[in-house]
Amino acid sequence: MKIKVPATSANVGCGFDSMGFAVNLYLEVEVLEESDTWQVIHDLGETIPTDETNLIVSSALEIAPDLSPKVLRITNEVPVERGLGSSSTALVAGIELAHQLGRVKLSLEEKLQLACAAEGHPDNVAPAILGGFVVSHYEAGSLSYVRTDLADIGLVAFIPDRKMSTEAMRQVLPTALTYQEAVRASSTANTMLAHLLTGNFKEAGKLMERDLFHEPYRQTLLPELDKVRTLARAQGAYGTYLSGAGSTIMTLLPVDRVANLVSLLSNVQGASVVPLQMVAKGAHQA
Repeated sequence: MKIKVPATSANVGCGFDSMGFAVNLYLEVEVLEESDTWQVIHDLGETIPTDETNLIVSSALEIAPDLSPKVLRITNEVPVERGLGSSSTALVAGIELAHQLGRVKLSLEEKLQLACAAEGHPDNVAPAILGGFVVSHYEAGSLSYVRTDLADIGLVAFIPDRKMSTEAMRQVLPTALTYQEAVRASSTANTMLAHLLTGNFKEAGKLMERDLFHEPYRQTLLPELDKVRTLARAQGAYGTYLSGAGSTIMTLLPVDRVANLVSLLSNVQGASVVPLQMVAKGAHQA
C-alpha cells in the first residue's frame, strides 16, 4: 500500500492562516511489511527519526494506538522547512495511515478535524487533505471551509537553499494591529479572494502583494522577495507572495509565461526554481 500527500502553498499573500492550495510535489509513504518495531526508511537526513517518533508514525498512533508495527519507506519531494507544508504532509500522511490500517475508518470531516486540532490552523492541512484551493476558518474545534479549483493559472516556486522554521518566523509577527490596520488588511484579503474566485487573477495579484498581516514583518528575513517580485512583474506575472512562512517565494502567472520566468529566475544564485501546478486531488491511496 502507498499513500500520497501533496505539498501545499499557504497564505497566498493576505490570506494569512486561512488560504492555501495543493501542488504537484508529493510525500509518499509505502507500507512494506510487518515488523517487531516501527521502522521508517528514508534519505532525508539524520534529523528525521526512523522509528515510532517519526511524525508520520506518531500521528497515526495518536489516532490508532493499536496499530501493529510496520516497515515504511518514505519518498519525499517536499522541501523541509521551506514554506511548502512539509510538516503538514507528514501529519496528514499519518492520519491517512491510521485510516487505511486502523480498525476505525475516518470520514473526510474527521480527518480534517484531527489535522486542524493537531496543527492549530487549517491553511496547509485542509488543501493537503482536500486538494485544490481551500479557504478555511478554524476556531474552538470548529472548522468551516470552501474548496474549489482555480483553472488556467501557472505557478513558479523560487526555493532558497536555506530553511526557515515556522516557529521562528511567527516570532517576528506583531501581537496586535490597530483597528484601522485590521480593517485595511481584512478588506484587502476579502477583495483579493473575490477576484481569485471570479477568475480576475490580474486584480487578485495586485492585492496579493499588499498583505499587511505577515509579509511586512517577515520580509526583512527574506530580501529575495522584492527581487523575485520585480523580475516576475517584468514577465507579466499576476502576483508574487511568501509561501507559508517561507523561505519559498511563489509566483502566480499566465501559463504561457512560466518557462520564461523559470529561465530568468534560474540565474539567481542560492535557490532552486521549480514550475508547479495546482492539483485537485488531496491525500489518497496510490
